[in-house]
Formats: sequence, structure tokens, C-alpha cells
Amino acid sequence: MKTILLYVATLFNLTCLSAQHKATFLIQDAESGENLIGAAVLLAGTSAGTTTDEDGMATLDNIPGGSHAFEVSYLGYEPATITLQFPADNGRTVRIPLHHEGEDLDEVIVTTSRGSRTIADTPTRIEAIGLEEIDEKSNMRPSNVSMILHESTGIQVQQTSATTANASIRIQGLDGRYTQLLKDGFANFGNFAGGLSILDLPPLDLQQVEVIKGPASTLYGGGAIAGVINFISKQPSDKRVISLQLNQSNVGASDLGLFLSGKSKKTGFTFLGTVNRHAAYDVDEDHFTEIPKTLSFSVTPRVWFYLNEGSTLSISNMVVSQNRKGGDLDAIRDEDDPSHTYFEKNRSIRNLTTVELKSRLSENRQLVARQSFSVFDRKIDLPDYSFAGIQYNAYTDISMAHGIGNHNLITGLNVVYDRFDEDRNLGNTPRDARLTTVGLYVQDTWDVNEKLAFENGVRLDHAGRYGLQLLPRISALYKLNPHWSGRISAGMGYSTPTIFTEETESLAYRGVLGTGDHLAPERSFGGTIDAGYKTSVGDLVITANQLFFYTRINRPMVLTPYSADLQYYVNAALPVNTSGFETNLKFLLEPFKFFAGYTFTRATAEYLTGNRNLPLVPESKLNLIALYEVHGDIKLGLEGYYTSPQQLSSGAISSDFWEFGFFIEKVFGKVALYFNAENFTDVRQSRFANVNEGTHTQPRFGEIWTHTEGRVISGGIKLKL
Repeated sequence: MKTILLYVATLFNLTCLSAQHKATFLIQDAESGENLIGAAVLLAGTSAGTTTDEDGMATLDNIPGGSHAFEVSYLGYEPATITLQFPADNGRTVRIPLHHEGEDLDEVIVTTSRGSRTIADTPTRIEAIGLEEIDEKSNMRPSNVSMILHESTGIQVQQTSATTANASIRIQGLDGRYTQLLKDGFANFGNFAGGLSILDLPPLDLQQVEVIKGPASTLYGGGAIAGVINFISKQPSDKRVISLQLNQSNVGASDLGLFLSGKSKKTGFTFLGTVNRHAAYDVDEDHFTEIPKTLSFSVTPRVWFYLNEGSTLSISNMVVSQNRKGGDLDAIRDEDDPSHTYFEKNRSIRNLTTVELKSRLSENRQLVARQSFSVFDRKIDLPDYSFAGIQYNAYTDISMAHGIGNHNLITGLNVVYDRFDEDRNLGNTPRDARLTTVGLYVQDTWDVNEKLAFENGVRLDHAGRYGLQLLPRISALYKLNPHWSGRISAGMGYSTPTIFTEETESLAYRGVLGTGDHLAPERSFGGTIDAGYKTSVGDLVITANQLFFYTRINRPMVLTPYSADLQYYVNAALPVNTSGFETNLKFLLEPFKFFAGYTFTRATAEYLTGNRNLPLVPESKLNLIALYEVHGDIKLGLEGYYTSPQQLSSGAISSDFWEFGFFIEKVFGKVALYFNAENFTDVRQSRFANVNEGTHTQPRFGEIWTHTEGRVISGGIKLKL
């Protein structure tokens, strides 16, 4: 332990030799790996540039600190742009593969690993959902990001309520509480604030969504057992941006969104405002809502101050208010009918304030300081029961990036304060909770050579009364040649006890006792191995990736009867195991694109007797997407998704099902019109079985294993100035 602390302290006090920032670029043909002589490399927005020599190498000196884009061009090839962060990337040699004209570029810059590297150069496997796909999915769900994640391989959006559409996110078969949700790197969506989190994030201001599958605890804490999802906002640009979206659907949704951004020499800003209204919707005519009556709005202003050449300060405040009421249609309409009284009402207000400072301290070091404070106030009302409380969360993180030769070291300290206060006026047994976690972490990204790189780290947390938690993690990337690459990652994680899970959310926390002192943290070990391949056959670009995953959770929390009306969590003696694989294929032949993704998941709980399969985890899922797109003109696509039978808690097996969707968008200058036919074959659970097995006054809803709302037809208009 002393050795670890000494190592961290040493890293924080490293002093590096002063040197001017520089970067070296290796420009090659993406298919053959041949060095390209005479390719132009330009520092964007300046006249500084150079060309590659006979070895395909080009070096730029006297680069100022901060984030800079570099543009690369070569006759007969698609231009490429890469963004580097100085001083963190000072002295790096960056390989940039250029594709022949007409081929798709795959050089996406990711930041969730706290660097500015391309996906191809990052040892940690990161999937990036880009602006184009976000824009497409926001046409289908302008009010939240659920559709963006629902159709991603290996990710499942699990509905937890039959009448109010509450949902959580699962990765590789694990419950939603094992996934760490971030907004611009800030972790503020856990515990009580996680139940409605994905319904509270409009996608209109998103630039990119980055997903790490598998353990990612070094930088973001023990809760990242199944993975991390980071929603990254748009940055202000020199050109003023005004985006307006209007949407209407057949299921009663009306959506309005506005996004603004602008930038001057010293300041920049973005602004997001949305209003979403949804009428109560009953598709199967059982007099219960599949989609609740909803009114929500969000306002998110953010401002940047460019303090000097190497320092930026950003401040934002997000306010989201939502009121939803589902259940019996007569009860929702407040009609006085004693035989129609059941309702579920959710009221929530979220306020999230963030401050971030990025500052260059020397030629080779950059400081990043983040502070956020969030308040989440929610109340759940049923006819004879209410639950309410406020969650406060404060997140402080200070990290230092050290560029030392071919190493990029990140050392940091963060403190997370989480507090939940239950409303005592409702008569429930109080289930208040407090937890302060202090974490110290180190991550080293080491570019051994052009083919081999490592990204390894360790984290030490003191999680309040649960004591010290040591979390090592290793990752490696090997590029066999320009076509083949492979990655391996493994790490440990932990999760502190909480009553806020998918299981208790579906109960509205009725009859659930607090965690008490008898529970120990869940501990996990997991890893992933994947291989990627990319090639071109004429104008056809083929990309393939095969991923294998495994996670083991020891001492899993299990909800157990305490008495006739009460339940409480205990630590099971035997573990939960998930394993499987993901296969992703992409074929690009402009203007056509085809994507195929298959996920096989085996999720078991060893503490169960008899059938040990975890409920609501399909063994097989298949995603198929065909797309025709002419940039700036027209886009249309056809999607198909298959889900295999699922084990239910009762022991029954659900039906398998296919669902299909179609969309089209046509651009007329600054105006775009779009139309979506989502799930147009009208697949829904009520076609297979009764969702409500009870009566109107005492409903008994079963588990939700597919859509409840059925077919959704929507259309709208987008204006970009």
C-alpha cells in the first residue's frame, strides 16, 4: 500500500524538461500500409504545415498548448482530421491511415479514457456512436437517449414498469446498477437518480456517445463493473449554430427542441432547451396505459471561458423536470369511478451544476479539475402508497496528465459524496443513506512501438464504512498489420449496497427495507478479448470485430422475504456469472451501408436452485441495418431486430420476436423533413400474453420482456441555421 501511495505522490511531483510542443505523423495507405510521400499535414486554422518525407513521416514544431486539429490530405485519398491534446500528446508519433476516395474514415477521437486518441490507437476497447447516428435516432426519440442505446449490440434497455415506461440500461446481461453513466465525464446518475436517468437526457446537444464494455473502474470508480456510457455534449464552434426540431407521433408525443452555440476569442456558449408532451396511450384497449401522460422540459446553458492559450474554464447547469402519470385511463382523467382507481404517478426534478478547468501547467503536464453538484427530487404515488426522497451528489475530481516520452500518465484524486433523504411525512420506515468515497488512481498509457500499446492502471478507494477497495486493471492493443488488430482487458470492480435496483424500482420500493449494516460490497472480476479486421475490395470497405466477454460478481445482493409484507437484501454465498460474445460486421459501398450485429449472452446466478438463468436476459440478439445515404441530400434505412426467448422470474419462457423499422430523411438546404415507422409490424407484449393478470382496482403486472406500446409512427422537421 505504501508503495502505491509513494508512486502516486511521485507522479504528481514529476518535473519534466522544457521542450516545445511537437508531433510527428506517419501517413500511410489504409489498405496496403504503404508510406505516402508528399502528403500534406496542416495545423487547422493556421498556415503552419509540412509534407511527408520518403518514409511517410512529417513533423510539426512550435505547437501551442491546448486541443488542436490537424488536417491531412493526399491526392486520390479522402482527407483526414485528427485532434491532439498538448502537452499530453507532446512528442507522440501518430499513424494516420488514409483511405482512397469513396471509402469511409474510421478515425474517431475518443475522450472517455481521458486522452485524445483515435479508437484505432486506444488500448481500451471503446465504441463510439457518432453524431450521424445520434441525429438519426433522435428523430425517433427526441425526448431521451433510449433509442440510441436500445439498438446497440450488447446493450439492452430494460423497461421496469408496465404503465409508466421506467427503464434502465443493461450491458452484457448485467443489471443497470452495474453500468456507470456519465455526462461529459461527470458521474451523477447513480442510485435513486438512476431510475429515470436515460429518460432525462435529450439527445439534441450530443456530439458523441462512447461505450466501454467490461470493467472500467480505474478512472470512474468501482461501479463501472459492466461498463461505462459517456454522453458527450457538443462544443461551441466559430460558426454560430441554431438547430430547431419539431416532432409528432401517432402515440401522442409532441416534442420541441432548440440548440444554440457560438464562440468568440475569449468565450463560447451552448444552450439546449426542450419541451416534451405525451398523451396517455392505450394500444391494446385494456384501459391501462402503455405510455403515461407526460409533460417534461429541460434547460441546459453552458459557457466556456478561454482564459489563455492553455487554459479553459467551462460552467454548465442542467435542469430537467418531468411529470408522468400512468395506469387506468379513468384514474388518469380524474374521473370518479370506484372500479377504475389505479394510477402510478412520477414527479421528478433534476438539477446538475458542473464546473471544469483544464490548464497547462508546463510543457508536459496538464491539470484537469472537475466539480459537480446534483440534486434529484422524486416522488412516486400509487392509490394507497407513496414514496419520495431527495438524492444529493457531489463529485470532485482532480487529475494530472504527464507526457513523458512514449508514456502518458494520468494520476488523480476524486471524492464522491452521496446522500439520500427519504420523506418522513409519508409514514414509511426511513431508508436514508450516506456514503463518502475517496479514490486515488493512476493510469499509464504506454506506446511501446507502432504495433503494441498498453493502458494499465490501479485505483484505491476508501468507501466509507465499507473500507478500502483495490482495483487493478490492464489493457493491451496489438496491431498485427494494417488489417488486423487485437485487444485484451481485465479488471476488478465493486458495488456498495443500495436499495435502488431494477427489481425494487418495479415495486416502487414498497416493503423494501434499508441496507443496514449486514451487507458487504459486491466484488467483481471481468475481462474482454476482441479482434478487429478491416480491408477494402475495390470501393467496398469491410470492417469486422469479434468480442468475447466474461464477468463474475461475488457476494451479489439478492432480494429476500423478511416477513409477509417486507423484503430485504442479503449477500448470496455463490456468484453471478455472465459470459458470451458479440459479432459486428460493417459493409460500406457508397452510398450504401450495411451493419450486422449478433450478441450471445449466458447469464447465470449460482445461488439459484434448478434453472439458474437470470431472468429477462435473451440468449441471442441480432441487429440488422441497411442504409442508403447521400450526405446533405437524403437518407433512408431499414432495420430489423431479433430477440430470442427469455427466462422469466416465474420460470416461464417468453416468446421470441422480430421487430422492424423504416426511416427516411430528406434535406432541403437548411431544412430537413423526416418520417419514421418504428416497429411497423406492431410487435408488443399484449399480443403474446396479458400484461395485467389482475383487475382494474388491483392490477398485477407481469415482467416486461418486449415493447408494450407497439407500432410508433412519427415525423418532423429540423431547421439548421
